[in-house]
Amino acid sequence: MGESVTDNEPQTGTIRFILDGEVIELVGVDPTRTVLQFLREDVRRTGTKEGCAEGDCGACTVVLAELDRGGDDVQVRAINSCIQFLPTLDGKELITVESLSPDGVLHPVQQAMVDHHGSQCGFCTPGFVMSLFALYKSNAKPSRCDIDDALAGNLCRCTGYRPIIAAAEAMYDAEADKDWLRQPAVRGKSQKHKPPAERVAALQGLQRDDGLQFVDNGRKYFAPVSSDELAGVLALHPDAIILAGGTDVGIWVTKQHRELDTVVYTGRVAELNRLEVSATHIEIGAAVSLTDAMTVIVEHYPDLDELFRRFASPPIRNAGTLGGNIANGSPIGDSMPALMVAGASLVLRRGRSSREVPLDGFYRGYQVKDLRASEFIESIRIPLPWDGVILHSHKLSKRFDQDISAVCTAYRLELDGDRVTSFRMACGGLAATIKRATHAEAAVAGAQWNEKTIDRAAQALAQDFDPISDMRASAGYRLRATQNLLRRFFLETRGALEVTVYSYGRQG
Repeated sequence: MGESVTDNEPQTGTIRFILDGEVIELVGVDPTRTVLQFLREDVRRTGTKEGCAEGDCGACTVVLAELDRGGDDVQVRAINSCIQFLPTLDGKELITVESLSPDGVLHPVQQAMVDHHGSQCGFCTPGFVMSLFALYKSNAKPSRCDIDDALAGNLCRCTGYRPIIAAAEAMYDAEADKDWLRQPAVRGKSQKHKPPAERVAALQGLQRDDGLQFVDNGRKYFAPVSSDELAGVLALHPDAIILAGGTDVGIWVTKQHRELDTVVYTGRVAELNRLEVSATHIEIGAAVSLTDAMTVIVEHYPDLDELFRRFASPPIRNAGTLGGNIANGSPIGDSMPALMVAGASLVLRRGRSSREVPLDGFYRGYQVKDLRASEFIESIRIPLPWDGVILHSHKLSKRFDQDISAVCTAYRLELDGDRVTSFRMACGGLAATIKRATHAEAAVAGAQWNEKTIDRAAQALAQDFDPISDMRASAGYRLRATQNLLRRFFLETRGALEVTVYSYGRQG
C-alpha cells in the first residue's frame, strides 16, 4: 500500500458483493453510506424499512452470508442495515426480504407469518421475516428461548408477538425446496445445510489478497487484510476513525450527522479475526464478532450466559465486535466488568511494536484510555477458569432484552472452606469508567464468606462509587441496587461452602 490515498493515485476501490446471485460492483461510494440507503435509494428495494436509524427497532434487518473462519463454509446472520456502512459488504452476500421470494412464491418463513397472522400494520414485518430467516438457516429445532432471543432485536407495536412466535414455530413445516435459501437448518454437528459448492466458490472468488482502498469526495476508506497493513495505514493516518462492527460509529453518522474523513475498517484483517483457545487462556482477535466471542467465553464461563444473551440484540452482536466494545470504553459497556474480574488483558499494537496491558488498567477517565496515537487493540486475552473459582455477573435494566444497563456488576470469588482467598468485583454504570470496587474487595479479602462480611463490603461500595442520576436510574437507586446485587451474589454462592471442592460452573 502506498503512503497515502489521493484522488490521483491508483486505487483498488471497487466494492464487490453478491445480491440475488449476481456480483454487484460499486465505485464512487461515500465510505459512510449505509446499506439501508443503498437498498432504498439506489436499487429501490423498499421492503427494508427505516425506523430508528440506530439499530434498535429491527425494521431495517437484512441478512449477510459470508465465509466462516475456515473459509470453506458459509455463515448466515442478521444485521441492522441502517448502521452498516456499504463498503463493509465487500466479499459478502447480501440477502434482503425481496431475495426470499423472487418468483412470487413465498418463502416458508413468509408463508408462516401469513398463516399465523404475524403482521398487522406491516411496517416491522420485513425485519421480523429476516430475523426469522436467519434462525431458519441456523437452528433446526429452536426452543422458545431460542426464538425469543432471535427476535430480541425486533420491535412490534401491534401483534403482541404471540402470532410471530407461532410463525417461528411453524416455519419448518413446509417442504424444503431445492433452493438453498429455502432449505431449513438440519440437526447434527453443523446445525445447517451445507450451501451449494458454487455459492461457496462465488464468495471465495470475492476475497482479496490485498486491501481495499479508495477516496470519494475527499473521504478515504481503507480495509487492510493484515495486521502489518493496518499498522501501516494507522501510522500514516493517526486521526483515522477505526471501524469494526459499526454499531457505535454508524450512529455517529446517522444520528449525530458527523462527517468522517478517513475510515479504517478492521473486519478483513486476518490476525484480528483469530479465535483460539490455549491451555491457559482464550485469545480473541479484536475484529471477532460479539456473537462468536461470546459463544467461546460462555463455553468456559457458563454463568455468563444470561449476561451475554441480554447484551444488545442478535443483529448488534452479529455486527459488533468485542474489541470495539472495549475500545469504545463506554462506562455502561456490559462486557468489561466480567472480563475485568476474570483478569483479561489487551494486546496493543503500534507499528511493529506490541505491548500487553491489563483491562483493569486500560481506562484512565471518561473516554480516556491507555491507547497511544496509531495504536490499536490486536486481541483480548482471557484466562481460562480453574477449579475453585466462581465468576458471575448481574445486569440491571428496565427491559430484559435489548436495553442499556442501569448497573452491571461482576464478581470473581475463591474460597478455602468458608474463608475468602480471593475476591474481585467490577461495576459499570456507577462511574465515568468501568472499574474495580477496590474498597469492597478489601473488605472481603481474607474474611469469612458470611452476611457480616457482605454487609461490610456493601457499605464500602459507597467509597468506591459516587454515581450520577440520569434517565435510567437515580444515584441513590444505583448504589442501593449495587449493594443488593452483591448480597444476591452471596446468596447464590454460599452453597459452595457445603461441598469440599467447588467445580466452576456448578450452581450452589
